Amino acid sequence: MRRSLLLRLVAVSALVAVFAIAATAWLAARTTSGALEQEQGQVFADDGTIYQGLLAYAAGHPNWQDVGATIRSYAEKTGRRVTLTTPQGRLIAGSDPDPGRLPDHPSVVIDPLSVDPGLGVLSTPDRIDPDAVGPYALPPSERDALLRDAQGVLRCVRQETGLGTIEISPNGHPRVSVPDPTSLARCRASSLEEPTETERTALHRLGDLVNACLGRNDRASAAVQLPLGWSFDGPTTSATDPTVVNCVTSARREQLTPYVAPAAWLYITENGSDPPPSGFTLSTENQLRLAVVAAVILVLTVIVTGLASLRLIRPLRALTGAAQRIGAGETGARVRVKGKDEIARLARAFNDMAVARERLESARKAMVGDVAHELRTPLATIRGWLEAVQDGLSTMDGELVASLLEEAVHLQHIVDDLQDLALADAGALRVHPEPIDANALLAQLAAAHAARAETAGLRLSVPPVPDPAITADPVRLRQALDNLVSNAVRHTAAGGSVTVTGSRDRADVVFEVTDTGIGIDPGDLPHVFDRFWRADPSRSRSSGGSGLGLAIVRNLAEAHGGTVRADSAPGRGTTFTLRFPAY
Repeated sequence: MRRSLLLRLVAVSALVAVFAIAATAWLAARTTSGALEQEQGQVFADDGTIYQGLLAYAAGHPNWQDVGATIRSYAEKTGRRVTLTTPQGRLIAGSDPDPGRLPDHPSVVIDPLSVDPGLGVLSTPDRIDPDAVGPYALPPSERDALLRDAQGVLRCVRQETGLGTIEISPNGHPRVSVPDPTSLARCRASSLEEPTETERTALHRLGDLVNACLGRNDRASAAVQLPLGWSFDGPTTSATDPTVVNCVTSARREQLTPYVAPAAWLYITENGSDPPPSGFTLSTENQLRLAVVAAVILVLTVIVTGLASLRLIRPLRALTGAAQRIGAGETGARVRVKGKDEIARLARAFNDMAVARERLESARKAMVGDVAHELRTPLATIRGWLEAVQDGLSTMDGELVASLLEEAVHLQHIVDDLQDLALADAGALRVHPEPIDANALLAQLAAAHAARAETAGLRLSVPPVPDPAITADPVRLRQALDNLVSNAVRHTAAGGSVTVTGSRDRADVVFEVTDTGIGIDPGDLPHVFDRFWRADPSRSRSSGGSGLGLAIVRNLAEAHGGTVRADSAPGRGTTFTLRFPAY
């Protein structure tokens, strides 16, 4: 059953039907019996509100002297009778001057130093209410100073991340909360992490109480090593020794006792003498009728779900079979698409994926062949000459060393270009835009290619840019222009010219590299940016280059959020246009 989608769909539908029938029966019973006088959920919520309010009062006051107004306010809001007594039964305050006979057990015990974790109230691990701050409460002077520091840190982190808020702990100590904590260190938020003079004094007093407790338990040697620390919820310890933990807990309670109200018993009862209804009744005849209706619904649900599941399973099985055939190496596996529902969209997506995988596999094989072709020739040349030297057929003179060095440099260029393309394929080719001077960059470009252009008998022209202030990655932009100029010089005959211009076109920066070379056939233009593509079918390396330069230019343009385009005609030269946003 775990492997059959049909059985699982039937089982799930049956389970849903059972729950639906049960819910219908419950609602019918509620309808026939009448609504409850008061929703139990509201009662529990009101009781929780009263408990939390009085617990917060106890945490912030040393006694119950003025709690009467708070109790009467909660009684008016909830319509409940609220009575507070001492553990000995003496009345402290109540919403009714004469509470009458109270239940044998209180609804809950209010003690901020021993919070009941089962009542949904947040507390520290030692069950002390976080609002019970006592001597840790900051005076206005410390609180205002810390708040000014926190606002300064917040401005700093928002300048870096755009996010951040100030959170204030119950004792008034602010801190800055950000998704990336490392920005706090850069914004010097350490002053907010340290206890103030008031908190430090209270911590020292707490340490004395802990040491006294440890001494009473013959653990004086551990007192000096007690790892007391500070958090914004109060003093903490990372000790795991039960004696140490117990001493810290008892010391905290002893320290906070003078600042919180003593434990009290809370009684929450209904106004009036009649208890609220607690349930509903249902006749035997109605029970039988509901059972018959439930059985019919269950059978119909199973039948309809089974029929729908059969229709769903067939195309899924076809998809599974096609996926298995592709996994076995049959790249041409496809599924037939019928309709426009979710299964049909899944089938079309599967077919598209299969086509893309087939193309990717073809490209991978072509890539492997191209890499092998490009590496084989220089390696064969280097090996041949080295073997000739080893066999004594040639000598290692300066000319041979220069030739071998040229082949090694060509190999290095191929490896570097492949590395850049691998980064682009992995989505890791990053650019780091910054304000730069386009004229300075073009001057460096002209100086780098001047000697090569002069050797080739070409005229290299790089006029200044009218508006040279641009934003781009200087290293990657220089790399792209270098590749374009190298390509232009390589394919331009002696006596020709290569021109590099820059301009602004509305919100874009445009660089153009124009040559008067042999040009490119219109049928070849769509392929000029493909990897290892060359116009000559023989793939001759006589003109130099790895066949990867233009592919890298395209990736660098896309990394800048732009494009590169080639315009050419045979015998009339070529213009490469690099365009990217001006930021």
